[in-house]
Amino acid sequence: MKTPLVMFLLASGAFAQMRVVDMRGKSPLVTFRIVFTAGSAADPADKPGLANLTAEMLAGGGTRDLTYQQILDAMFPMAASVSSQVDKQMTTFSGATHVENLEAYYKLFRAMLLEPGWREDDFKRIRENTINYLRVTLRGYNDEELGKEVLYNEIYAGHPYGRHNAGTVAGLEKITLDDVKEFYRTHYTQVHLIAGLAGGYTPEFLERVKKDFRQLPAKGFAAKPLPPATPAGHTRLTIVDKDTRSVAYSLGFPIIVKRGHPDYPALLVAASWLGQHRMSGGRLYQRMRELRGLNYGDYAYIEYFPRGMFQFEPDPNLARSQQIFQIWIRPVDPATAHFAVRLALYEMDKLVREGLDQESFERTRNFVMKYAKLLTKTKSAELGYAIDSRFYRIPEYVSYLQAGLQKLTREDVNRAIRKHLGGGNVTIVAVARNCASLKSRILEEAPSPMAYNSPKPKELLEEDKTVSAWKVGLKPENVRIIDVEKVFE
Repeated sequence: MKTPLVMFLLASGAFAQMRVVDMRGKSPLVTFRIVFTAGSAADPADKPGLANLTAEMLAGGGTRDLTYQQILDAMFPMAASVSSQVDKQMTTFSGATHVENLEAYYKLFRAMLLEPGWREDDFKRIRENTINYLRVTLRGYNDEELGKEVLYNEIYAGHPYGRHNAGTVAGLEKITLDDVKEFYRTHYTQVHLIAGLAGGYTPEFLERVKKDFRQLPAKGFAAKPLPPATPAGHTRLTIVDKDTRSVAYSLGFPIIVKRGHPDYPALLVAASWLGQHRMSGGRLYQRMRELRGLNYGDYAYIEYFPRGMFQFEPDPNLARSQQIFQIWIRPVDPATAHFAVRLALYEMDKLVREGLDQESFERTRNFVMKYAKLLTKTKSAELGYAIDSRFYRIPEYVSYLQAGLQKLTREDVNRAIRKHLGGGNVTIVAVARNCASLKSRILEEAPSPMAYNSPKPKELLEEDKTVSAWKVGLKPENVRIIDVEKVFE
């Protein structure tokens, strides 16, 4: 008898690589997640953004028989849509509809993915929108995402991960509609396909979906093994020069830990204790915001988490073979920017040296065990995590994580912290104005004392003396300033 989450039926012969995640149930909503394990890491070196443009052409363009506007008009009464998401190693198309509209919705969904219209006007519109996103939205209005994405570019320079998923302006301007068609032909194949469905559909409907997607070529491009990320070997700083009122910091370094790694549950506990996303209980949040009023948010991550300013939980289907440890600090007043980065590095050093005490370990582990269930609170998210588990070759995510957490000890966490978070090879990205002044202050290593508008405990003031003299450890040759207008160009 099938479990609620099974999966995997493979036909023989040419179709043996097609994977299906079948979460059939009683819900009146039917959810689709069609994932291809090919993303921006497969972009040609001279045409970054090709994977994203291809996906946008499918989700935001017409089909062979319908214009994009006709598709929008047809979906409007259903309150439905089709969305795309492109990451380094995954491209995802998702949508949902009430079972009463399933036939009409699937007819459109299927045509969008299998019978694209490839109209030149759609291509030009989508390419221009993507360029505007890089130049206007990301660079102009979102310092948080800007800093995070520059950090990834810095850490992975020269690596297939070392470009924004949307590409660069120069790369996008080179891409032609024929390039998009060729990428679709070679990368949208059954060998890369994980087709996920959840909800109240029939077995016969699932068989029809599988039959339809077997129209795709059986095989396509062969992904090359990813090179390891090269550690910096030293602390380095990149300052993005932008006319902005505050300073946004992102800092981190590559780690070998990902889902399925023996230390994944331990490092997840460590990151949660240090700074759970949008939670006030993390160590960084307590020491930086609550006690000192330095800024708004201070969080830590061991997996890629884009669009964090808009949501509390990460999106699924951002699975990667390589990850980084990352801290996000924003927004910081320029007058305290030097102290803030020192404090973050001080807390990291303290974590590596001292680890978690027993009470902190137990409290955080219990929190993570409960929090994990929130990640799959919707059918779409549950389906997405099931697909990610296929990518990582692990059991269902919540049960996998809870099994690992249940046998975890404080010693396991502290050993993982020392092993994976020590070493000092930190890349720091700051988005700020008056960059020369910030650069000078950090390089000089002069004291950066804090001043408060209200009395503070003696213990805190004593700690401030230590932090204000903390050595960031930068050399002039490892600091650079880049103009925001050149980022992602």
